[in-house]
Amino acid sequence: MEQDEIYLIDLWRIFTRGWMWFVGVLLLTLACTYVFAHTVKRQWQATAWIQIGQVGQVMSGQDPKVEPLLRVIERLERVPFENEILKSAGYADTSPVARLYRNSLKLEPMPYAGPLIRLTVRAYSRQQAVELANATVARLSEVHRQLEEVPLKAARARLSQLEADLQTALADQARYRQAAMPGNQSGADRKDVQNPMLASLLLANKSEEIRGLRASRIDLLERLGPTYTYSTSMMWPAYVPDKQAFPNPELTWGIGLLLGLFLGAFVTVVMARRRRPA
Repeated sequence: MEQDEIYLIDLWRIFTRGWMWFVGVLLLTLACTYVFAHTVKRQWQATAWIQIGQVGQVMSGQDPKVEPLLRVIERLERVPFENEILKSAGYADTSPVARLYRNSLKLEPMPYAGPLIRLTVRAYSRQQAVELANATVARLSEVHRQLEEVPLKAARARLSQLEADLQTALADQARYRQAAMPGNQSGADRKDVQNPMLASLLLANKSEEIRGLRASRIDLLERLGPTYTYSTSMMWPAYVPDKQAFPNPELTWGIGLLLGLFLGAFVTVVMARRRRPA
């Protein structure tokens, strides 16, 4: 305990005698921190939430999503695809904006929320960050729009066929209903239906068929509606905080102060040892 007290006294003497070194190094470090904070290019970060499109009417066992979640992430992380995004936004592949975009792009899958993908990207201004986030989603949506053409075309063809079958069934129903009426047995009716009892049976079967066709048509229309069928899009507008993402003023000055204190103490101790006679 007595040795510790002597050591602390000696340390206090070192700092009282070499306080100019300590203060000088601290001020120099803070000055460098000030220059860094005011000369480095500021960066803003935009956050966007991407909803992957889907086609509600697909074959049994098939994923309604246009593209699986992990495949979308792999696509967005490919450099050629990122270059396409930058080109659509009007930036060269080798520009500082492009390098910052590729280095800062982060994708976080959210499989239980849609699924969604949380995208973050940085740029040298708030407007530029929003522009790049929008360009990313727009390019992905364009690719997915091409992928969903085939299943959408097949679903619409099925809807057209259901509507045609429904119109044919309604026409048959009207003919059978007329033939089933007592005392209404024209020559044309006799050609199609032999007697009212058979016509009544056919009418009941046709009514059941019409109910099934209408149910299938309503179900397909719901599947093709905006609840189950939608394009890849941004769930909400891209969000950019008011404060810059880099450099963070509080963090920058905090690190500068701690570094200044450490370097000041280190230089003071070193200079005290140099003054000590051998």
